[in-house]
Amino acid sequence: MVAKNDALDPLAGRAPLVLDNPSFKDITDAVLAPTERSSYRGWWVGFLVAVMFLGVLLVSIAWLFWEGTGIWGINNPVGWGWAIVNFVFWVGIGHAGTLISAVLFLFRQKWRTSINRFSEAMTIFAVICALIFPGIHVGRVWAVYWMFPVPNQMGTWPNFMSPLLWDVFAVSTYFTVSLMFWYVGLIPDFATMRDRALTKGRRLAYAIFALGWRGSMRHWLNYEKAYLLLAAIATPLVLSVHSVVSFDFAVATLPGWHTTIFPPYFVAGAIFSGFAMVLTLAIPARKIFKLEHIIHEKHLENMAKVILLTGSLVGYAYAMEFFVAWYSGNPYEQFTFVNRAFGDYAWAYWIMVSCNVITPQFFWFKKLRRNVTVLFILSIFVNIGMWFERFVITMSLHADFLPSSWDYFTPTFWDISTLLGSFGLFFTLFFLFVRWVPMIAMAEIKAVLPQADPHYDEHHATTPDKTEEAVAHG
Repeated sequence: MVAKNDALDPLAGRAPLVLDNPSFKDITDAVLAPTERSSYRGWWVGFLVAVMFLGVLLVSIAWLFWEGTGIWGINNPVGWGWAIVNFVFWVGIGHAGTLISAVLFLFRQKWRTSINRFSEAMTIFAVICALIFPGIHVGRVWAVYWMFPVPNQMGTWPNFMSPLLWDVFAVSTYFTVSLMFWYVGLIPDFATMRDRALTKGRRLAYAIFALGWRGSMRHWLNYEKAYLLLAAIATPLVLSVHSVVSFDFAVATLPGWHTTIFPPYFVAGAIFSGFAMVLTLAIPARKIFKLEHIIHEKHLENMAKVILLTGSLVGYAYAMEFFVAWYSGNPYEQFTFVNRAFGDYAWAYWIMVSCNVITPQFFWFKKLRRNVTVLFILSIFVNIGMWFERFVITMSLHADFLPSSWDYFTPTFWDISTLLGSFGLFFTLFFLFVRWVPMIAMAEIKAVLPQADPHYDEHHATTPDKTEEAVAHG
């Protein structure tokens, strides 16, 4: 009977999703340890550094509102600068959260349970950073309400033909659905924190967010229906949001921009950079908070495989852009791509190619995919390369149809401070998240443990422990 069950199990012999065979209580204690500690000197240091950079962002925006966009390096013919680059970069970072949480959930990929909470939170924070830039790079910030469907003398939805307005609708929808999806998944964990809280204030706060959760069968049924529905709604957003963002460029009749390859190319790049950021955040966090048995090398390796796939797609898109430019026979299109590779911004182009095309190829080797240090370093290179990708696309403007107006874009202090400040906002929110919210989805992790199987006791008593053998075989 045991042999028959093992033969029917397609996962027999694989490494467990959680190492060390922890109990339910062990999982709860490990995940909630960062939120229940009374003193956290290291957390305070990191949080205060992030808040300092957040202050840089606030000062930069205040000075921008006072002086105008002239404080940036933008000029004729480069009418777009780092603001649009930062916007597209941050929107892309948020794509891994939806993919891990929604798409992998629908495909029943259980390994996502160790990293989905992490990636969902990263999505929320990245989209908040991205939403800043459509409001501040319009120039006339007092007219920013035109981006919203408010009744006025111009009629409903003024300037609806503008891609900037499409961004507002796409990104705000993405943010709303992602926030709801993240919060619904947190409800059972908030109830656990409520029941473990030692102070009245914490107990009241978590009780409010737990929405009266008691873990009854009716609660679980409603929870699973809501979670599945939100996953189904969020999945198309993986494709639609960055496709709409790519239209900022693709609908313009400019060489290097007006191409149909941009939507799939931008979506692949967004997933590529998003997974890299998950690795950048998860690797130090799992070490600092002693969560290596929950987020172990197998999870990191799976994310590296996704980075390898999407990085290869991005590299294919780079090559296809040159082919399309050559095949079109359009001299302006051909000049744009030759100028990218060998012109004034060749240094930025080859940084982009090195980080986005060459770096992922290291993940063909299993030893490198399972080397935590290598993963961390390469994930940083990927994000650097993806920022330069958006920079290279935008800097195509510096050489337009009239050579007498060509100019070299040079960022100012305020360009740099706004970029660094956006990272300050991101990490401020991230530090608050790891301190007050469980980083791991406890309820989902417990559901994949062997103890969750109703026949676990009987099977465990009749089947030898294969944990060491499974780990040995990877």
